[in-house]
Amino acid sequence: MKNGPRQGEFMTEGPPRIFDRRAYRARRARAAGRGGDAFLAETAAEALADRIRAVNRHFRHALDIGSRGAGFGQLAPLADYWVRAHPAGEFVAGTRSVIADEEGLPFAAESFDLITSVLSLHAVNDLPGALIQIRRALKPDGLFMAAMFGGDTLTELRQAFAQAEAELTGGVSPRISPFGDVRDLGGLLQRAGFALPVTDSERTVVRYRDTSTLFSDLRNLGETNVLAERAKAPLRRAILTAALNEYASHFADEDGRLRASFEIVYLTGWAPHESQQKPLKPGSAKLRLASVLGTEEHPTGEKPRS
Repeated sequence: MKNGPRQGEFMTEGPPRIFDRRAYRARRARAAGRGGDAFLAETAAEALADRIRAVNRHFRHALDIGSRGAGFGQLAPLADYWVRAHPAGEFVAGTRSVIADEEGLPFAAESFDLITSVLSLHAVNDLPGALIQIRRALKPDGLFMAAMFGGDTLTELRQAFAQAEAELTGGVSPRISPFGDVRDLGGLLQRAGFALPVTDSERTVVRYRDTSTLFSDLRNLGETNVLAERAKAPLRRAILTAALNEYASHFADEDGRLRASFEIVYLTGWAPHESQQKPLKPGSAKLRLASVLGTEEHPTGEKPRS
């Protein structure tokens, strides 16, 4: 019989298991082998590359975490030497590549001056822990930039399945991954110890001829359902038919094309360094706001003179 924790000790639990990481690696590997069109990954990588160029800094040693090969082509010219850490072992010629999970990065502290990731970190169970590892792997004043799916991604598909299942079964099965909110992701950057954290998002609406084309795009990205609590039984035809009817009824344009929303959240953070700007301490301002506005300042509760 095991003894309980001693006085002064605490029992800790690991992060919740939201995603089946083994299934996610398998889906990503299958998608890479298929070589299908991953246009969303290329679009997000291009936008991320534009943001990195705007920094106007030369990077020598860079790490890319989980980006797909097509998207990585947009990032490759931005640093002299790259290491690619990929969950499914997708290799790109001219780079050093390792098979590595985002939740256990095998890199020493202060190894890189640039770390990137495009549409991969959203499927990590322990995102706060992964961000801490990324920050530690950065050299002082090193840059981290990533693109992740945000909360509005596939909202139409989520609503269609939820409505169909609720009507047919009285419940809802987890089918669409939960995605982070832009404000929450900014808070995680701060908690992980990044300096000057910034998050912003862009929303793209893609118009599909039918849902089979949408599903094909998701398979090409390796982004089909890998939720740990997903139903293991095959999807019932009645539920699928009802969901597709819901989708067509509520999210189709006049020409019959179906709308699908994809929100991409862009994260930026720096490894702390003494040269970086720091916020002023409270009370250190040299000029009062009333002086700037050309008004009189009155203590709280005092009425201004007429």
